[in-house]
Amino acid sequence: MYSYFIRRFLLMIPTFIGITFLCFTVTRFVPGGPVEQAVLRYQQAMSQTGEGGGGSASSSATQGQISEEMMQRLKEIYGFDKPFYVAYVHWLWRVVHLDLGVSDTHSRPVWELIKEKFPVSIIFGLTGFLLSYMICIPLGVWKAVKHGSAFDTTSSVLVFIGYSIPGWTAGVLLLMLLGGNAYFDLVPLGGKESTVITASSKLSSYLQEGGVAKDLPAQVREKYEKLRDDDVINSSHPAYEHIPAEKRAQLKTGSHDDLNFIGRFLDTAWHMALPVFCYILGLFASHTVLMKNSLMENLGQDYVRTAFAKGLSENTVIFKHALRNSLIPIATGLGHMLSIILAGSYLIEKVFNINGFGLLGYESLIARDYPVTLGILVIGSMLKLFGNIASDFLYCIIDPRIRFS
Repeated sequence: MYSYFIRRFLLMIPTFIGITFLCFTVTRFVPGGPVEQAVLRYQQAMSQTGEGGGGSASSSATQGQISEEMMQRLKEIYGFDKPFYVAYVHWLWRVVHLDLGVSDTHSRPVWELIKEKFPVSIIFGLTGFLLSYMICIPLGVWKAVKHGSAFDTTSSVLVFIGYSIPGWTAGVLLLMLLGGNAYFDLVPLGGKESTVITASSKLSSYLQEGGVAKDLPAQVREKYEKLRDDDVINSSHPAYEHIPAEKRAQLKTGSHDDLNFIGRFLDTAWHMALPVFCYILGLFASHTVLMKNSLMENLGQDYVRTAFAKGLSENTVIFKHALRNSLIPIATGLGHMLSIILAGSYLIEKVFNINGFGLLGYESLIARDYPVTLGILVIGSMLKLFGNIASDFLYCIIDPRIRFS
């Protein structure tokens, strides 16, 4: 078994090179790249500069032209001055040294941009992943036990309806129905937390105590130069303890940061409800059906009939003998838990305006920000490759009969 996993780890190297080389080559030849966009911005700026003056058509056409020297300089800046295979080798060498480059759009290192999105995507991805398994496994078992009943038929209809609707489409429909006060105003229209909490909001009762920065002593104000006189600081701020007791009061308005622990939890859960539901919609449906079919198949095996013939109870046969073998197909998805930071869908994060890993990838593709796009590809492909190996390892744990020797 050890030799099998060693071979799998070694096989990751050519697989990773193949994935990245193919995608890198596409970025070299797809139209509308960063060089073309830079030239377009230059031509637009030149045309706007010459709008007020007169001139012939030939002079206007010449004005938007770009010299060969400037074109070559642009290619050097964006890394398009070398053949694609040479550029790939240079890019791969930097990746090996954990250098993903600098974003063309944000002018910041790609690692910094990605690290900012990790917490958001991990929270949404992990919550959806755990909820889908916590619901689909018991539901699939119950459907298998009650096969052919009214409960099984009704739940199957709902499961297949959920499976047929893409998550981002369900998100748009639910936002139209439940948000924005078009029909109801039960959920926020997007984001991961509230930016403004008014006095009429139900979350206002969870606001902390606070005070105004101008009431701080002068020596304390010197330590916090960014505070303005009219800035409100809550009880979590380190300078709050220096505000006189008579100047402190319960906040009536504020933001997510002004809430106490319970309020922040409720606010985050309120914003996560619809995105997580849309994220797990397709995953939940497919795993429920997979769990049911796998358990029904095992219930028809000889060892289950033998267990019943020995006088074992139905619960013992199902949960002690059949269920463990039925979990083997489900274990495939558990290995991919490493890739949950991708948060399931770029479009779901776009619909709900969640500034996470998926939205960063979506915006990078639209803006032709290839350093960010390739950086996300590197992380995503590595997580997928490690996830496949983890799935094989879980096979060995769940079913001792499986050997890779």
